[in-house]
Amino acid sequence: MSGPKPESSTYLTIVKRMALVVALAMSSYHLYVGFFGTPDAFTLRATHVGFALTLAFLLLPARKADEGRGPRIWDWALIALSLAASAYPVLVKDYIYSRFIYIDELRTADIVLGVILTLLVIEAARRALGLVLPVTVVLFLGYALFLTNTEPLLLLEQLYLTTEGIYGIPVAVSATYVVLFILFGAFVERSGAGKLFMDFAISLTGHTAGGPAKVACVTSGLFGSVSGSAVANVMTTGAFTIPLMKRLGYRPAFAGAVEAVASTGGQIMPPIMGAAAFVMAEFMGVSYLTVATYALIPALLYYVAVFAAVHFEARRLGMRGLPRDELPRLGEVLRERGHLFLPLVVIVAVLLSGYSAPFAALCGIASVIPTALLRKTTRSAVNLRMIVESLEAGAVGSIMVALACAAAGIVIGVITLTGAGLTFSSFVISAANEMLMPALLLTMVAGIILGMGMPTTPAYIIQVSLLVPALVRLGVPVESAHLFVFYFAILSAITPPVAIAVYAANGISGAQLWPSSVAAVKLGLTGYIIPFMFVFGPSLLMIGPWTTIGATTVTAVIGVIFLAAGLNGWLVTAASRLERVLLVCAAFVLIKPGLWTDAVGIGLGAVALMLQLRARRREDRATPERAAAPLPDPVRPAE
Repeated sequence: MSGPKPESSTYLTIVKRMALVVALAMSSYHLYVGFFGTPDAFTLRATHVGFALTLAFLLLPARKADEGRGPRIWDWALIALSLAASAYPVLVKDYIYSRFIYIDELRTADIVLGVILTLLVIEAARRALGLVLPVTVVLFLGYALFLTNTEPLLLLEQLYLTTEGIYGIPVAVSATYVVLFILFGAFVERSGAGKLFMDFAISLTGHTAGGPAKVACVTSGLFGSVSGSAVANVMTTGAFTIPLMKRLGYRPAFAGAVEAVASTGGQIMPPIMGAAAFVMAEFMGVSYLTVATYALIPALLYYVAVFAAVHFEARRLGMRGLPRDELPRLGEVLRERGHLFLPLVVIVAVLLSGYSAPFAALCGIASVIPTALLRKTTRSAVNLRMIVESLEAGAVGSIMVALACAAAGIVIGVITLTGAGLTFSSFVISAANEMLMPALLLTMVAGIILGMGMPTTPAYIIQVSLLVPALVRLGVPVESAHLFVFYFAILSAITPPVAIAVYAANGISGAQLWPSSVAAVKLGLTGYIIPFMFVFGPSLLMIGPWTTIGATTVTAVIGVIFLAAGLNGWLVTAASRLERVLLVCAAFVLIKPGLWTDAVGIGLGAVALMLQLRARRREDRATPERAAAPLPDPVRPAE
C-alpha cells in the first residue's frame, strides 16, 4: 500500500505533528539543561544544531515552488543525515576529547560526516536566511582552500572536531542563552503582554502630535527588548501602527520608515536586546548585565532621536494626535494588564542580583504563567494550548539564530585557522594610514556591507574577527569597538539597497523601497552617529566617573535633538536653511565630548534656537488669530 502523497492534507498533518514533537523536544531539552546544568560542550552544541537542522528541513522548503507541500523525498534524506552527523560527536565524544588535534589522523567517519554537516549547515542557512550568509561561508571556505596553504583535512578537523568551528562560541551562546530568551519572549507574547505594550504606548503618546508614530517608537522599543528581531517587531507592532499613521495623514513611505527604524532599535534596547548581545558578552568575557549596561545610554539616545524626529515631522506637517476619548486610559491599562510587566522586572532583578543570564531567563519563563494568573483580565490566556504553542514557537523561533551561529562558526573557523583576521586588520590600518577616523569610516562601511541581508548575530560575529582587532590596535577601548561594529550590523537592516526591516514594513505600508529607505536613513541617521560618539566618549557606555557620564549624556541628548530638528526642518517653528545648517553643525560638533566642543555645539544650537524663537514671535504677531482659532479636527482612524 502506498503512503499519502506529499501534497495531501493527511501528509501535511503528519508533518505538522512531527514538527510539533521535535519543537517540544527541543524546548524541553533546553529548559532541562538550563535548570539542571549544561552537559559537555559537544553534547550540548551538537544536539542544539541537530534539532535546528531537523526542524529546518521539516519546515523550510528547498524552493518557493515547494512551499505548502511538505518535505520532499530529499528533505527526509537530509533530516536523516542531519541526525547522523549531529549524533556522531555525542556518541564518540571520549574519542574527540582524547585525540591530539591537528596531529592524529582523521577517521573515515570523521571526514564523511564532517563534510556532510558543513554542507547541511550551508543549505539549511540558505533556506532559513537567504543567500547572503551561505555565499559568505562559501567564499571564506574558498579563500582557505584555494588562496592559502590550508590543508582540506586540517580545515575539516577545525570545523567539525573542535570547538573553534561549527560548534564554537556562537553555537554555545545560541544553545545556552539565546534559545531560553526566545522561549521567554514566546511565553510573554502569548500571555497578553503584546496588548499591554500597545495600549501602554497609546495611552502615553496617542494624544500628542503625530501620536501613532510615537506609539510605534514606544511599542517597538518595548516589544523589541523582548523579541530582539527587527523584522519580527515590524510584523507584530507595524500591523497596527502603520495603518494608523497612514490614516492620520503620514505618507506610506514615512509610516513604514518610522516602524522599521523603531523596530530595528529594539535589538539595542536592554534588558534583553538581540541574540548578538549574548555573543558579545561571551567574546568580551563579561556578564550579559555588563553588556546591557554599556548599551543603555546609546539605546536611549537612539530612541530620543527617533521620537524627536517623529515629533518635529508631525509639527511641520501640522498633524495632531488622536482624541483622548478614543484612547485607553493609562490608569486602566496598568490596573488591568500592568502586572504583565513583572516577568521583565524579574529578569532585571535576577541579573542585578549577580546570577547568570540563562538563570535569569529561566526565572522569567517561570514567572510568566503565575503573573498572568494574578488577574481575571489575563487569566484566560493561560491554558495547556498556550504552553504548547509557546514551547513550539520558542523552538521554531530559534532555528534562524542557531543556523546563523553554526554558519558563522564556519567563517570563524576559517579566520582562526588561516589568520585572515590579522591580515584584514592590517589592511584596514594601512588603508586608513593609521588614523582613527578613516579607520572608523572604513569599519562602518565594511560593517554595513557585511550585515546587508544577514541577521545581526552572524554579521556581528564576522565583524568581531575582521574589524574589532584593527580598532583596538588604533586605541579604541574594547567595549567601544565591540559596540561600534554591533551597531552597524544592526543598522544594515534599514540601510539600502538591502534593508530587510524596510522591506517588511513596505509589505504593510504599500510604499516603494527607495522612498522608504531614504526616509528610514534620515530618521535613523542619529543611529549612524551614536557609535562615533561612544568611541570618542566612552563615558556614554557608563565607563568613568558619574559626573563625566552625566555631562556627556546631557550634551549627547541635546546633540541628537538638534540633529533631528535640523534634518526635519522644525524646532519651535519651521526652520530656515541657515537655522537647519546651524542645528546640524551643532549636532556634529557635539559628537566629540569635551569642554570646547560642547561649548561650540551648544552655542551654535543656542543661536539657531534664538532665531527660531524670533521667527515664532514674528509669526504670532502677524497672525494674532492663530492662538485663538481652534485647530482643525484630527483625522480619525477608520472604523
